[in-house]
Amino acid sequence: MTLSASTRLGPYEIAALIGAGGMGEVYRARDTRLGRDAAIKVLPAHLSANPELRTRFEREARAISRLNHPHICTLYDIGHQEGIDYLVMECLEGETLAVRLGKGALPPAETLRHGIEIADALDCAHRSGIVHRDLKPGNVMLTKGGAKLMDFGLARATGLAPAAGALTESPTASRPLTAEGTIVGTFQYMAPEQLEGKEADARTDLWALGCVLYEMATGRRAFEGTSQASLIAAILKEAPRPMTELQPLTPPALEHMVKRCLAKDPGERWQSARDVAHELEWITGAGAAATVDGSAAGRRRMAAGTLLGIGLAAVVLAVGFFLAGRLTARRPESPTFTRLTFQRGSIGNARFTPDGKSVVYSAAWDGGLPEVFETRADLSTTRSLGLHGVSLQSVSRAGELAVRRQAEPWAWTYGALAVAPRSGSAPRDLLEDISYADWSPDGEALAVVRHIGSEDRLEMPPGRILARTSGWFGDIRVSPDGRRIAVTEHAAMYDDRGSLAVVDAAGRKATLTSEFTSIVGLAWLQNGSEIWFAAEAGSSRRNLYAVTLEGRLRNIARFPSSVVLYDVAPDGRVLLATQGGQTGIRGRPPKEDRERELGWLDFPWPRALSLDGRMLLLDDIGETGGSSYTVYLRNMDGSPPMRLGAGSGYALSPDGRWALAVHYGPPQRLVLIPTGSGDAISLPPGQVEAYQDGSFLPDGRRIVFVGAERGRVRRSWVQELPGGLPSAVTPEGAAGVATSPDGRWVAAVTQDSTIMLFPLQGGEPRAVAKLALREGREAVSQWSADGRTLYLAHEGTRLEVFSIDVQSGETKLWRSFEVPDPAGVRVSNFMITRDARSYAYGYMRFLDELYLVEGLK
Repeated sequence: MTLSASTRLGPYEIAALIGAGGMGEVYRARDTRLGRDAAIKVLPAHLSANPELRTRFEREARAISRLNHPHICTLYDIGHQEGIDYLVMECLEGETLAVRLGKGALPPAETLRHGIEIADALDCAHRSGIVHRDLKPGNVMLTKGGAKLMDFGLARATGLAPAAGALTESPTASRPLTAEGTIVGTFQYMAPEQLEGKEADARTDLWALGCVLYEMATGRRAFEGTSQASLIAAILKEAPRPMTELQPLTPPALEHMVKRCLAKDPGERWQSARDVAHELEWITGAGAAATVDGSAAGRRRMAAGTLLGIGLAAVVLAVGFFLAGRLTARRPESPTFTRLTFQRGSIGNARFTPDGKSVVYSAAWDGGLPEVFETRADLSTTRSLGLHGVSLQSVSRAGELAVRRQAEPWAWTYGALAVAPRSGSAPRDLLEDISYADWSPDGEALAVVRHIGSEDRLEMPPGRILARTSGWFGDIRVSPDGRRIAVTEHAAMYDDRGSLAVVDAAGRKATLTSEFTSIVGLAWLQNGSEIWFAAEAGSSRRNLYAVTLEGRLRNIARFPSSVVLYDVAPDGRVLLATQGGQTGIRGRPPKEDRERELGWLDFPWPRALSLDGRMLLLDDIGETGGSSYTVYLRNMDGSPPMRLGAGSGYALSPDGRWALAVHYGPPQRLVLIPTGSGDAISLPPGQVEAYQDGSFLPDGRRIVFVGAERGRVRRSWVQELPGGLPSAVTPEGAAGVATSPDGRWVAAVTQDSTIMLFPLQGGEPRAVAKLALREGREAVSQWSADGRTLYLAHEGTRLEVFSIDVQSGETKLWRSFEVPDPAGVRVSNFMITRDARSYAYGYMRFLDELYLVEGLK
């Protein structure tokens, strides 16, 4: 029942409706006796109709009215008139915290200030025997005088037995979840014991306070779900994403404090709001000592020719340490940080020069090709060495540079190893298919990771194999005495999980640690006693660690952002970089003439479009950390996506019932994930051990995918569903999954950059067109509906789509796309429907920063 203006409730005259919710309507009113404004909350009829509950409510309301605190909305009066029960409260001017959060996260100082005010208000209530039970942003008003805690409509006095019925009904749930009790509150802010129907106490409010502080600091809710059931499951079982992954300026002490508020077991939480207030006050007073933490997302390995791996793995949501040039690691004696770079882009590698006075590094700025720079450690000069399209690998004792040719900026690729002097003359090529290299201490030999077939080999000197893996080797560093090589080893392609090992000259390998989900960057101390490395454990940020040759592990420092270690000088100075950036998805739905932003969570990437262009298959690593993908299905109209399961998506079946995906393992395997009910189906791998892409044939009974056998080069395969074995359809080095509408041909690009059509059921392959390689990457995206045209996407700092006539090979520009913020953005994974009416693509930007650090021990 809505009250009209001028309606009288006792001495109060209604002026206007302010708002409405599950617990009633709130009106602005005028107290005719005292001449002041008030807020009147009219209780719903189901609450007023029960005399027992009304009596109980009045008893508890009177208890609340005794609360007198500057940050609690004062309860002036209660009343009953003609079947209407109402509360009379202080009328506040301002906006609710919920409205403010709609504009984004609060600055750290503001979060701390309002957090102290809310905690003080809760402490006052708890000391008076009142538990709020519905603390949420909508029940906090931000006024000129600070935060005001409102709406004690679900509060109860401690010591009173919980009653069934209206008083324990939630605004979002009208019946109990368990037989033992009922729930009360709003789901996103409800503690596990509330969801289980157990009695709430002060620690329940502290859980909600933790949720509110999390949201204030990050702009995101601590627990989210696509359904009520998934939200409840998240609250009961999962931990929220680290706050510093979402907001790098969050003080680590605040994150620690919030984590304790959100402990699943009430006994593990703070035990009083007073303790929380004191902790927040200490954090506020600690100032710069409470340094910010950052996020961690693994730098993922990728196969040559694709941006997906590094695009999803090197990306983190944080944007560096600070906007200033100095910051503090969490140690009693703070190291000093000097920022060496001031442009937007990606840092490839960095090394001290032999005299230690300068730093050589490679970087790709604003979407361009990588190049090599030299800067003095005192920041007096920075110059380009004239080496473009290469990534630095190592600097020899004589100052000679080892570089890897890299035609695609911001992409991990195998490339030619070359050497060049620091003078800037052209590099001289030595070897092909190199991923990492490092000089020996005497500068006479190189250790390399070389890719042969589908196998990585550790060689020193090149040609002498010390170790091999069907997965991949990461960073390598030769020890100061030249007798050992430190290397990271990963069992499966695209998977960051692995171990740190040392290999000696005889090929004997000893694993030092395997407890990290990602290890990025290695460096030996000058005396060879320890190996320093950057790594992340579980879903934590990437920090700096050290391990001895006996396997003794220690944490050197925790930093405000995800870091990559590049070098340690003999005097202990360290080169490291922060990683920052983002990915996104844009696309045009059918029957619309404008693009939509279609990303989801933190690190989304597009994988496939349905035939009608209405559904998008996408990946995200934000949910599971830097070593695993999660597959989602999202309507192109922008409605929330549906989580399908773990894996990286490849394609949607013609009928939309199945998603083809890969589980990276190890071992890797293709799976069919139902888009509705049912269980995932693993497909027989045959001899294939590594996968890259896949699609369904038009009949829906077969798939085509790109894969490789052990020790062999990738090619295209066809496989019957669900139990057939893969059969190769292209020679090694020719890979593609775009199949013709009649199911007869697959278009693949060969190693010499020729687009070929390979028959799926007998016949001879034929060439269509020769690609003119340019900066970026060109990939066949789709066939036209009539089978006469291939759509080819040129992906890089710009996005151009070409049409290729299948018969004549004639190539024309079909459309050039405006990409968001073209300076510094890379575009990849363009996909389009056969009728060319719907499309999607992914984009990424990097914001890395290089630092010189002194004082780490």
